[in-house]
Amino acid sequence: MDTLLERFLRYVTFHTRSDATNPVCPSSEGQLVFARALCDEMTQMGLSRVTLDEHGYLTACLPGNQPDAPAIGLIAHMDTADYEAEQVVPQIIENYQGGDICLGKGDEVLAIRDYRFLKNYLGQDLITTDGTTLLGADDKAGIAEILTAIDHLLAHPEIPRGDVWLGFTPDEEIGRGADRFPLDRFPAKWAYTVDGGELGELEYENFNAASATVRFIGNNVHPGTAKGSMINSQTLAARFHAAMPAEQTPECTDGYQGFFHLAQMNGTVEETSLHYIIRDFNDEGFAARKAQLKERVASLQLEAPKARIELTLTDSYRNMRSQIEPHMHIVQLAKAAMLAADVAPKIKPIRGGTDGARLSFMGLPCPNIFTGGHNFHGKHEFIPLQSMEKAVATLVELVRLTSAWRD
Repeated sequence: MDTLLERFLRYVTFHTRSDATNPVCPSSEGQLVFARALCDEMTQMGLSRVTLDEHGYLTACLPGNQPDAPAIGLIAHMDTADYEAEQVVPQIIENYQGGDICLGKGDEVLAIRDYRFLKNYLGQDLITTDGTTLLGADDKAGIAEILTAIDHLLAHPEIPRGDVWLGFTPDEEIGRGADRFPLDRFPAKWAYTVDGGELGELEYENFNAASATVRFIGNNVHPGTAKGSMINSQTLAARFHAAMPAEQTPECTDGYQGFFHLAQMNGTVEETSLHYIIRDFNDEGFAARKAQLKERVASLQLEAPKARIELTLTDSYRNMRSQIEPHMHIVQLAKAAMLAADVAPKIKPIRGGTDGARLSFMGLPCPNIFTGGHNFHGKHEFIPLQSMEKAVATLVELVRLTSAWRD
């Protein structure tokens, strides 16, 4: 698997952090630079119909050798999350023997007390950050695994397969990855995002998601003469957030529990904004959370009639379970592929979202498969090389098993 490691280490050098403040697609130039490099690589591999459009969506096809087999898709995203991602310097901890891992030359540590699952990787080769950036396994590991699996299939034409379509998307981390997805040039019957976490993850449920911005508009007056006239928008925002349910936050929930997450706050005396993300697996619970925010805004507005409080709610994506369940054979095929690759499937809900969630509602059912990574979106991100190798084996088995499937 030297090619897999070489690919991944090369991919993480591309600076592809997406930018939610930029309305252009893709939202950062680095994503296009990376897409062009992948486009060249896929062309050199001999894939057909390699197409990169002006919005940074890259698609290609590995033609099948079984004419009656269904065409499937493998999808990953090129951007990285809103965390320092420039000049990524990966470390390789060969034959990990336990204990804390020092990151880079500073004091940053991947501590066993914080990440007890490290003990599951004794004897394996861990790829970490140097403690100053994220790693980018989300989702450059997915891209490396997909293309390494395709390499294997090209080298072994005796493995039966239908057409395999590849799709690499921009701006997934800012919720736009499916906005311009070119379904017209992606004729797969179903697809899989390779964008999951630890070894064996298989997911076909995700959060319903919305964003909410609460804007508080007050009145700024010199503090020496402010009595009776100042309205401090920051004080109102603090009161608002303090009244939110403290136990319904990401750090206090897991499994199927939803949450409110204060993701960003900006303010002055005159104007303050709080930006929340809202998550819930259940449609009724999702609606109730949005209604709860509306009620809290209305209540505080009554308490502070001289201020102006505005709420903007925007739905982001929905739970794809309803779109996958009529096609559960695609989940069963993925599960069988993992078992064939000696991977124990871990079917669980995604406490987040993928491009596949929106694509499923666009008519392309799309569960999510593991990459092997941990601690995405931060400086403690790492991925075991052996988990990446298992992801490649799973994808090869998935293509092989799907070739025999018929309606």
